[in-house]
Amino acid sequence: MSKQGYRASGLLPYSVIATASHGDVDAINAVLKHYEGYIAVLSTRQLYDESGCPHACVDDGLRRRLETKLITKILTFRVA
Repeated sequence: MSKQGYRASGLLPYSVIATASHGDVDAINAVLKHYEGYIAVLSTRQLYDESGCPHACVDDGLRRRLETKLITKILTFRVA
């Protein structure tokens, strides 16, 4: 699949998934990069300032926990 096809479909190439599941650091980083927007949305929390105004902020601790969980699942994923 060409890079354009990959971008248009929004899917990770099989080769990246297979390589990541075998522990390749660059492939794992590619998977993390692919999901960084989704992880950022999941880790966004509404915080309030001194005057009570709400602000959306990314909770870095939660973001790191989600990334760690994804890495753990990548490494235990078995590709046939």
